[in-house]
Amino acid sequence: MEKLSVYPKITTHVLQEMKLKGEKIAMLTAYDYTMAGLIDEAGIDVILVGDSASNVMAGHKTTLPITLNEMIYHASSVMRAVTRALVVVDLPFGTYQGDSLEALHSAIRIMKESGANAIKMEGGKEIVQSVKRILSAGIPVLGHLGLTPQSIHKFGTYVVRATEADEAKKLESDAKLLEEAGCFGVVLEKIPAALGAKVTHKLKIPTIGIGAGSGVDGQVLVLHDMLGLTQKFSPRFLRRYNNLSEEIKGSVQTYISDIKTLNFPNEREQY
Repeated sequence: MEKLSVYPKITTHVLQEMKLKGEKIAMLTAYDYTMAGLIDEAGIDVILVGDSASNVMAGHKTTLPITLNEMIYHASSVMRAVTRALVVVDLPFGTYQGDSLEALHSAIRIMKESGANAIKMEGGKEIVQSVKRILSAGIPVLGHLGLTPQSIHKFGTYVVRATEADEAKKLESDAKLLEEAGCFGVVLEKIPAALGAKVTHKLKIPTIGIGAGSGVDGQVLVLHDMLGLTQKFSPRFLRRYNNLSEEIKGSVQTYISDIKTLNFPNEREQY
């Protein structure tokens, strides 16, 4: 299949250009060298080294337990594989909330130790000072509004956000604040499609949706969910493009059977 984009290297400037041209932005998560290399070669525009690694790689129930050191490890692995995509790394819970200086130190560590291209932070008005401080060091920041998984204990649920007028108005205001602070884009997670389109229209910077409808500038999914490696998580916004969990289990079962029946290794597979 042909690669759709003509850009040899994706930068924050390229993403802005894509929005202006009306070209949609394709984004996926990755946490390791092998997967990152595959999706980069396939032509993905943006790779998010998400704190969702806490769930899909480490088996935690939330994104909260993952540490800064662990995020740097995953980001470093991804960066060794990527040549074209823009790589964005989540600042994990507890490394930026309420302390702009700690936020700056956390962002600097990610950039210096992993070589990543940008960082992502959840929240609006409450994190603007941290966003500005990080940007003052020349580090690009991607915002994240709507359902913010690091605030799960505050919300108490993963239901759709901003369905009520007050919360929708705050989200619009927060998106504008993040743009004015200097963010190069904003992720909008699990909000009504009409609101996603409205915010996208009002912002000059790109919006990346996950469960935010088709009226945003791009889409992001968790790679393990999209490929069908995970099966328990099935929100409405998730489209599975494969069923690799069954393919992998089938391959392993065939491998086991070949060993048990002395079919592997055969004469051509030994020295």
